[in-house]
Amino acid sequence: MRKPPATIGTMEEMRAQIDEIDAALITLLAERQAHVDCVPALKRAAGISAAAPSRAEAVLQNVTAKAEAAGFAPDLARAMWREMIDYYVAREQEQLGTGGADR
Repeated sequence: MRKPPATIGTMEEMRAQIDEIDAALITLLAERQAHVDCVPALKRAAGISAAAPSRAEAVLQNVTAKAEAAGFAPDLARAMWREMIDYYVAREQEQLGTGGADR
């Protein structure tokens, strides 16, 4: 169980706790990536474009709102997700090309 950050008294303990949080974040991001890796086949079957700009914007708005509610810097969350979206869209475009509907 992690301690509240304000109760940690040493840099060693703080760094250990941050490393633990980083490991949990990587695990969740790997799970997210596994889901995203299945998207191209679904998009192909539905005729959806790799980019799907309206969906990307909806994801960014959702992440921004969730970050604000959680006390996380919304601009940072939006930038992080924008980077992920751009990365995954580029990977999808390698498989799907650039055609398809914006859904």
